[in-house]
Amino acid sequence: MKVTIVGAGNVGASCAEYIAQKRIASKVVLLDIKEGFAEGKALDLFQTATTLGFNTSITGVTNDYAATAGSDVVVITSGIPRKPGMTREELIGINAGIVQSVSENVLAHSPNTIIVVVSNPMDTMTYLALKATGLPKNRIIGMGGALDSSRFKTYLSLALDKPANDIHGMVIGGHGDTTMIPLTRLASYNGAPVSHYLDQPALEKVAADTMVGGATLTKLLGTSAWYAPGASVAYLVDSILNDQKRMIPCSVYLEGEYGLNDICIGVPCILGANGVESIVDVQLNDQEKQLMSESAQKVSAMNAALNDIL
Repeated sequence: MKVTIVGAGNVGASCAEYIAQKRIASKVVLLDIKEGFAEGKALDLFQTATTLGFNTSITGVTNDYAATAGSDVVVITSGIPRKPGMTREELIGINAGIVQSVSENVLAHSPNTIIVVVSNPMDTMTYLALKATGLPKNRIIGMGGALDSSRFKTYLSLALDKPANDIHGMVIGGHGDTTMIPLTRLASYNGAPVSHYLDQPALEKVAADTMVGGATLTKLLGTSAWYAPGASVAYLVDSILNDQKRMIPCSVYLEGEYGLNDICIGVPCILGANGVESIVDVQLNDQEKQLMSESAQKVSAMNAALNDIL
């Protein structure tokens, strides 16, 4: 199995690192427009193979899409990252052209690939990739929900003072500070609802912390996070390449599901060898349905900025 990661910055390099360490693919190609950058990152990573015990081949190239030929999955991380105080939405004008160009170039060499979009604003960039390429909707996947859900479970773990791996929960809706929806009602600790252990104010704080999870890290680091995004991508790619059929919240194109149409937004999906195998209909209550509707309106408003491109 071969994975190409476009963009060899912090997120892209972390994706490559986790995919190699977990032996998810036999070949990883890092591609970047900066001369020598991807080559350097790939060589540095490849030099950890003997100490970490993996056999994944890691190579880097500068803007040579021919080297990506035959990729089973292509991960697009390219584009500028967020700076402190910058919203994901402010990145639309800059990153849209990059994502469209990258999508077209990778498909010229890997026409059967599945594309995973990480670039922000992620829901809008996923929508752009789908519309610009004309690919079936099962082959264009936005990663955001997987990352948001990992942050949600982390904050629940801290509030409960329990192991994070014993906690289950998901975030749906847009991948934005005001559009994501942490489903506190459905979150559980080893099968028991977390509401048995946390009162409503505590749950509301967990949800609020989750929604600004990315902004919190951007403020602390001075740029976008990379460890958790890289791990989330690897988790998602593993489910596809190894046909795990995990249920993972992802930004995918909806045609009536959740009462929404012509939009890419986060919903729970079954991911397998064909990409999005199915969309899971979680029974939302009235309040959650309202939040989902409001989230979709905000994402659609961002998509309107693409009118000059599509």
